[in-house]
Amino acid sequence: MNFILAVKRLMKEAAELKDPTDHYHAQPLEDNLFEWHFTVRGPPDSDFDGGVYHGRIVLPPEYPMKPPSIILLTANGRFEVGKKICLSISGHHPETWQPSWSIRTALLAIIGFMPTKGEGAIGSLDYTPEERRALAKKSQDFCCEGCGFAMKDVLLPLKSGSDSSQADEEAKELARQISFKYGVQNPSAASPEQPAQPAAKNTSLSPRQRRAQQQSQRRSSPSPDVIQGQQPRDNHTDHGGSAVLIVILTLALAALIFRRIYLANEYIFDFEI
Repeated sequence: MNFILAVKRLMKEAAELKDPTDHYHAQPLEDNLFEWHFTVRGPPDSDFDGGVYHGRIVLPPEYPMKPPSIILLTANGRFEVGKKICLSISGHHPETWQPSWSIRTALLAIIGFMPTKGEGAIGSLDYTPEERRALAKKSQDFCCEGCGFAMKDVLLPLKSGSDSSQADEEAKELARQISFKYGVQNPSAASPEQPAQPAAKNTSLSPRQRRAQQQSQRRSSPSPDVIQGQQPRDNHTDHGGSAVLIVILTLALAALIFRRIYLANEYIFDFEI
């Protein structure tokens, strides 16, 4: 039953998204209704302005009750290529997915989230603005081997009419409403009992940022001499506590022995009388 509902829903969405716009386009593969290829235009007035980005949407048989997985195929400097990205509208977080959302919602969410910071989320990158602008220009030459589309021919020419502005605003609004779900713990939200996890791996950074992070870690890490200097102090504290405990036990044992001797002598004295 769920499979039939998913097929009906996807056929309806395919009909609605059949005609490309100047901002996005998505259609299922000819031989697989549950795998879609999409194209989105980079948001204006951002590092991705002028870029045209392509990717895959893989839908579960339980769609729309369960969320799709979203994978970018075009290098962009914001999302890793070939890796499922982590959004509350993607398969990484089924607990936040809403069945009322659609593939169109996912496309607008991708556009809206592109200018935001990755901050260590799964599948996210934090490249420099220069690197992203270079990738945006290069993205127009991308051609997908899976569906055969060339990026320069997929979307309609960009226009400045009311429909275009409405799509931009809708994408921004979705980015504000849909919470970004991180693949690692946020250090600022870590509890005092648990240490905060690192915000991002070096693989999510550009080469320039990776070198800067390594230099910062070397400067901030304590030297071996400092660490060794702290150990004797801890050992001294442990030895002092052990000595006090031994003294207390010795005194208690001595008091018990003297009491038994006293009671024995008192019994002998009473017996003789």
